[in-house]
Amino acid sequence: MRRFNTAGPCLPEYHYMVPALSRLPEAPGLVEQSGYFVVHAPRQTGKTTALRALARELTTVGRYAALHFSCELGEAVGDDYGAAQLGILGEIRRRAELALPAELHPPVWPQASEADLLAAALAAWARVCPRPLVLFFDEIDALRGQSLISVLRQLRAGFADRPAAFPASVALCGLRDVRDYKAASGGDPSRLGTSSPFNIKLESLRLGDFTPDEVAELYAQHTADTGQEFTPAAVDRAIELTAGQPWLVNALAREIIEKIPVSASETITVDHVDQAKERLILTRATHLDSLAAKLAEPRVRRILEPVLAGTVTNLDTYDDDLTYTRDLGLIAPRNPVRVANPIYQEVIARVLTDGVEAVVFADPRTFVLPDGRFDLAKMLDEFTEFWTESGEILASGRRYPEAAPQFVLMGFLQRVVNGGGYVTREYGIGRGRIDLLIRWPYTTPDGKRHWQREALELKVRRAGEADPLRRGLIQLDGYLDRIHLDYGVLVLFDTRPDAPPITDRTTITTIPSPAGRTITLLRA
Repeated sequence: MRRFNTAGPCLPEYHYMVPALSRLPEAPGLVEQSGYFVVHAPRQTGKTTALRALARELTTVGRYAALHFSCELGEAVGDDYGAAQLGILGEIRRRAELALPAELHPPVWPQASEADLLAAALAAWARVCPRPLVLFFDEIDALRGQSLISVLRQLRAGFADRPAAFPASVALCGLRDVRDYKAASGGDPSRLGTSSPFNIKLESLRLGDFTPDEVAELYAQHTADTGQEFTPAAVDRAIELTAGQPWLVNALAREIIEKIPVSASETITVDHVDQAKERLILTRATHLDSLAAKLAEPRVRRILEPVLAGTVTNLDTYDDDLTYTRDLGLIAPRNPVRVANPIYQEVIARVLTDGVEAVVFADPRTFVLPDGRFDLAKMLDEFTEFWTESGEILASGRRYPEAAPQFVLMGFLQRVVNGGGYVTREYGIGRGRIDLLIRWPYTTPDGKRHWQREALELKVRRAGEADPLRRGLIQLDGYLDRIHLDYGVLVLFDTRPDAPPITDRTTITTIPSPAGRTITLLRA
């Protein structure tokens, strides 16, 4: 029985999978040109699965001896480039004995100095191999410092001798594009000159996320195997939440089928997808936790902080920190600059509001009205009290100070909504705002389930800025138009050094918007 895979490469006999070769359609042509190229993509997007499938295909057709192997063993030895090369050569031999016919196995590695162990070994193999060698160096960016420089320079030095005395085609595969290898090897990325120590590369391929059709086809494989269907709306919701990120697409389905679990006789609905999303975020699966750990890196913070605060207006297309954050998968691969998908938005927000939730002692049950709806007015009143007592202290300790006041409110809101409803976040890139939508399920007296929706817009007034009230009301009208609501909440935080004391400026009033809607205004 096949399953949705969330750990390691996919195997066709055990896992539902998008055809691996379709994900790198350009790669066979680059091999045909004896090209050296780069394949990069965020973690858990299917790089290893695709490259292993490509290596098998190239070998099976009889034209090449193609091998995929990992450089991960070289990570532990750091700058000891001799040990790193020995680790790589050991992995090459192990994988060749598993994946290649005996006549294509490498010979005994020749004696060589530490300066060119790898080059000497690959040259010896290429000379005796009856077919051109094609090698896929996976996890290349596990290497660091002198070890990475040594490997790249040896590949560059042997490039001119291909195919008779060096591998005909080489692909370096990892998280990052080749531009960032200079930084990983200890150099200054602002002084690249050429694209990297690997300036012989013909192309740089980014393994993309699943398309909507691929997500639907993947889920349809489960239906074909088991008879259990996903409603079209459930598939659309999964696409919306994941933006096609392969690990998330698989993880949502696995959570629904194996962890909730939904009976095989039951159709999978939007509610199941939303429940699975919440469970993944709350349990902080390994993949999500590894992304969250990157938030403390200065390069990541430089890009993400203005995105989350809604203040980013212009970033250079060739900005290395932007490229790096995209290569990690945190930022969408195409403009405008934004968080890659709604699940990552939620993970980032919850990581950055952890400290707030821990000191909110309000009981979530007290925010449920007798008819089952969420008591937004009580939430605003209690947040106002919380803000005047602790808000500025909590905001001053945030890792992302530009968005700190908004994260204090989001942390409070997450605490009181948690378990009963959902909070969707939308960052207004370059518009200085964050939009929040509370979705709260309740049952009417006639037994029907309904969704209460409450919209909030968060803005910050900083030093030297005019009062953002009017612009905020106009923006909130636009947001409410889009989500079809007739009322909303505008929260204006004042972080100017000369702002009135927090107890004096924190007030709740009701005002009309330019479109005539009733707006609750919280100044804080």
